[in-house]
Amino acid sequence: MNWESIIPYMALAAYLLFTLWVGIIGYRSQEDTPENYFLANRNLGAVVLFFTLSATNFSAFAFLGFSGAGYRIGLSYYPMMGFGTALVGLAFYFIGYKVWLLGKAKGLITPSELIEQRCPSQTLKLIFLTVMVIFTLPYLTLQPIGAGYLLENLTNGQIPYFTGATFLTLVIVLYVFMGGMRSVALTDVLQGILMFVFMLAAVVAIANSLGGFAQANSTVFTLEPELFSRQGMGNFFTPRKWFSYMLLWILSVPMFPQMFMRFYTPKTPNPLKVSAVVYPVVTATMFICPVLIGMWGHIAFPELVGKDTDQIFPMMLTEYTPVWLSSLVMVGALAALMSTLDSQLLALSSMITRDIYISYLRKNASLQEQTFVGRLLIFVLAIIGLIIAYNPPATIAAIATQAFTGLAVLFPTVIAALYIKRVNPLSCIISILVGEAAVIGFQFGIIPQVFTFGFLPVVPIVSLCTLIIVLGFFISSNSRVCQR
Repeated sequence: MNWESIIPYMALAAYLLFTLWVGIIGYRSQEDTPENYFLANRNLGAVVLFFTLSATNFSAFAFLGFSGAGYRIGLSYYPMMGFGTALVGLAFYFIGYKVWLLGKAKGLITPSELIEQRCPSQTLKLIFLTVMVIFTLPYLTLQPIGAGYLLENLTNGQIPYFTGATFLTLVIVLYVFMGGMRSVALTDVLQGILMFVFMLAAVVAIANSLGGFAQANSTVFTLEPELFSRQGMGNFFTPRKWFSYMLLWILSVPMFPQMFMRFYTPKTPNPLKVSAVVYPVVTATMFICPVLIGMWGHIAFPELVGKDTDQIFPMMLTEYTPVWLSSLVMVGALAALMSTLDSQLLALSSMITRDIYISYLRKNASLQEQTFVGRLLIFVLAIIGLIIAYNPPATIAAIATQAFTGLAVLFPTVIAALYIKRVNPLSCIISILVGEAAVIGFQFGIIPQVFTFGFLPVVPIVSLCTLIIVLGFFISSNSRVCQR
């Protein structure tokens, strides 16, 4: 084994050992209580909150999914993702601030607890919980998929896809199991820095190898001019489709439990304000990088289709950068997916522990028992994610879009619970059930695509969900209402 072949393993080992060390720091500083384990004692400052929000949201989708979409669609994918996701910063404050207030005042830990507190209905709480779990699992699965792709490419196939996926998942489980939210938040700072720095390094290095940004883009334009069109390859984007994607991120990102629960964690609301301002700047800067790398992939790898396009990022690194740099950049990509997977595992385990185990099985469970069950569930959820990842079902972008649409259905209910004085829980229940039935209907072709009216399904579905809640408000004003 020569020196260059050892470099990827050295970079990976150094990163993972440092991550575990940070996780141990979180473990040593925590108290064995649910609020400390799941929410870091509601004591995060502005810097840590920003990095944990950003790192949690920038998953394998940001590195592999974006570059794959850049390869398939082209430059037009960037403004849709960059600026659409930037608008999520507004939700960090307008949703996050109200969630923070209620969480601090009522001692809430999970999203479902907030819904139950605002709209007293066990049925609504369970439906809300079920939807969050069901549609977070596919997105959770993206992370071991990404880990498998990256490690396989990083080691030239010496670590097979599923072996890599399993190994990275076990490392994540270990530090989440030990330190909970405190370890997750501390590792997110490290992972966020690595992710931002190495993504910029990747795009600069690959561009230089291709003769500079202008030369790289000129070469790709000669090969595939459609990649630079407003509609993208194969006229992928129409104005309505573009609007749909922009709206999809705003509606869905705050509904992921790992994002929602972070709104509970700051010491004061000021960190939420800082994140709302800085987050759009970071997304607008960072998201252009993987899209460009994906487009440039047509120079060296012109015939990729389907799931294979999701591997264009590590393939380009291997082709155009020295081993030491590609190893470091892929560590940054691993940091992105690890920071999402750890948060997803922690959020889902806290919800099932609090909203199922404590509510229905062991109402008098001790604080130590609650954290023990939460830790056990982290293992169970990780195994489920690996089972699904064993045979990836679609492109990363397709999986993400399906998961985002299912969660977007919850948006009208959350807004109603936070901002409307009188909301009938029954209208929220009907809104969610009808919305998810429509998601399934469009997904399996039961509902004809003509009923999307040229938009993505999320637009008519969320519009219908909103209409149901509004009508319920006017029709049944004397029904049981949300408490203020």
